[in-house]
Amino acid sequence: MDRVAEERATEPLTEYVHRVSRRIRAFDQRHPLPWDLLLTGFWVTAALIDYFGDGWLNVTRDRDNPGWLVLVLSLGFSVPLLWRRTHPRAVLVAIAPVSLVNSWTGIALQAVLLQLLVVFHIALRRPPRNLWWATALITAPVAVMTARYARGGADQDIVSVLMSIAVAAAIGITVRTRRAHTEALEDRARRLEVERDQQARLAAAAERARIAREMHDIIGHNLAVITGLADGGRYAATKSPERAAEALTAISTTSRQALTELRRLLDVLRDETAQHHTPAPPADLTPQPTLADLTPLIDGVRAAGLPVDTTVQGTPTLPPGRQLTVYRVIQEALTNTLKHAGPDATSHIDFSYDDSGAVTVTVTDTGRGGPLNGTEGRGLPGMRERTALYGGTLEAGPRDHPEQGWRVHLHLPEESPQ
Repeated sequence: MDRVAEERATEPLTEYVHRVSRRIRAFDQRHPLPWDLLLTGFWVTAALIDYFGDGWLNVTRDRDNPGWLVLVLSLGFSVPLLWRRTHPRAVLVAIAPVSLVNSWTGIALQAVLLQLLVVFHIALRRPPRNLWWATALITAPVAVMTARYARGGADQDIVSVLMSIAVAAAIGITVRTRRAHTEALEDRARRLEVERDQQARLAAAAERARIAREMHDIIGHNLAVITGLADGGRYAATKSPERAAEALTAISTTSRQALTELRRLLDVLRDETAQHHTPAPPADLTPQPTLADLTPLIDGVRAAGLPVDTTVQGTPTLPPGRQLTVYRVIQEALTNTLKHAGPDATSHIDFSYDDSGAVTVTVTDTGRGGPLNGTEGRGLPGMRERTALYGGTLEAGPRDHPEQGWRVHLHLPEESPQ
């Protein structure tokens, strides 16, 4: 427990360091010149201290060189570092003559090691093949000094320079690889965020379409039935009060049924947090009518004034999802007949069930329905969407001449095994 508490205590400091480092990197990317001036100024100052403090005399191989030459070489190694990030190859080429003079004269300034910083940036920002000629450019002056001022362990000087170049190049390649990996992860994260947002928008659009389809099926059908019953009750009120009372009873029953289905749908959409604050019995997932609900549906349509006959061939063996599709298609077809077929129309529903699970339903009427006027509303697209979920086909349109009315033909094929 103490170890866990200690790790948690160090998290704020780690986050603070990461946050500060990110801000520094972001500032450096926006304004690279201040950092370049700072680092170059540091190394120029170090080179000048080495010159004025006579520190170079401790490693030189020829003390008789003039002071002005030492100063020029010190600045020649350090000042070009200002452009090490933007033009590392040009900087190394510019330092090469300085390094050659440094080796030829035997001054042997320690500032020659600043070339390793340039090697680091070449490995970081340029193709790896540049490291070969960079190595040759740095090693050649060392070989010249070794040949001109031979002393014990001269071979070790070349080996140490090569090892230093290898370490600088390895660090540059490592940082480069890490940056590339980080950029790839960031790019992937951005693409995943975009994909997540797209998936969320698609899911929201699909959910809105599903809700609109369910609302249309529930409200549109029941309101059409209620309208038909109300019209019939209004005409019967003066001549047959009993028929008017029956119409009002049917309207009340249909309204309650619509409210029940609407509440079931709204319960699904209700926020879960509201369910925690207000105790309520769990709602059904969605309104799921089945083939058993077709009889009340057809009876309600008949009560609204539309005679409906049915023909059934075979025995239905459909899963709930397919039953819902058949129910909604018939509901929409009868609703359209109630709204558009006109008086004295009749409807016929033909069911054909196959033992394999396929089903064919044809709904026809004898009304005055004609071609669509450039729009299908929500009903027909909703029926086609439901049918497409099971690989079925839906045909809807006027009946062939000389027959009058409208025809809706649904076919759901045999369900493929999973």
